[in-house]
Amino acid sequence: MISLSDLEKQALALLPKAHADYFIGGSEREVTANANLQSFDGLQLWPRVLRGNFEGDLNIDLLGSQLDYPILAAPTAFHKLAHPEGELATARAIARCNSLMIVSMASNTAIETITEAAYEINPRAGIWLQIYIQPDRDFTRRLIRRAEKSDCKGLVVTVDSPVFGVRERDIRNNFSELPEGLYCANMKDQDGIFRDIAFDSGLNWDDIVWLRDNTQLPIILKGILHPEDIRLAIQHNLQSVMISNHGGRQLDGVPATIHVLPLLAQAADGRIPLLVDGGIRSGSDVLKALALGANAVAIGRPVIWGLAVDGEQGVQTVFQHLHKQLLSSIRLCGCRNRDDINSGLIFTPQQPRG
Repeated sequence: MISLSDLEKQALALLPKAHADYFIGGSEREVTANANLQSFDGLQLWPRVLRGNFEGDLNIDLLGSQLDYPILAAPTAFHKLAHPEGELATARAIARCNSLMIVSMASNTAIETITEAAYEINPRAGIWLQIYIQPDRDFTRRLIRRAEKSDCKGLVVTVDSPVFGVRERDIRNNFSELPEGLYCANMKDQDGIFRDIAFDSGLNWDDIVWLRDNTQLPIILKGILHPEDIRLAIQHNLQSVMISNHGGRQLDGVPATIHVLPLLAQAADGRIPLLVDGGIRSGSDVLKALALGANAVAIGRPVIWGLAVDGEQGVQTVFQHLHKQLLSSIRLCGCRNRDDINSGLIFTPQQPRG
């Protein structure tokens, strides 16, 4: 593989059209989905020269998980649409890379089976579970207990989805049901029935307090775009936030995440780790996000492309590729250590020269 763009083309050619459109599509006119990609191209790195070797490493302690580099797998649904081994292949690949996988509530494989597969390969692997708080709080509480018993290391709560986004590709393809034999495995209730994921339009900060009172796991809010919401997350003693516009799959027309990252980093002021996803397709994209204040980045669609093309090995290749490119970008920018990865790496035309 030379680039993730090549991998994407291969994956899209392999997948049935309805499934390919489900993974690549955004909501409505896909303005935000496209902006996520284009915004990285609009940022330029500003390298220094003759500064010697990069002496640091890229290790990161993320809420107790020790990772080799700050690139995670974002939560994405229905991995078995991309490959028969689904989330198990993804989890094994992430474990081999000593990275962290955020398992989607809508995974085709149960959280217990995913953690078992990952920890069998690497007991230090990071596994978090992403959830939508369900109107049935007893069901939500039982799912949290399952995550805790499975030794998940964190709970990612998606908060940008009071209702489901309008995804025109899925409507055109009449894609609203999983193929026979596939389920949202985490949605199996005590009666053995697979429930649909419900969206709660009345969700508010009191529900986050309820969640915080019902688990000892670190809580990461996913779907934050506004600085005031970062401040509220900190006031509510949450451990981290993920700056995300849901890959452009919810409200169309919101800013690209990389554009709001500096404002949110300023609001967080180093008090909690910041994660960001949306449009990251190269090591230089990762470096731009780190320079603008992210502690780590998460990738979604590239994981699916790797999975579709080559299963477990394909996902592993995606992570190794981004890690290698990130190190190369750091060296080409003349960074000597982690402290050199800061906003000074980003060129803006109005900056004073010299």
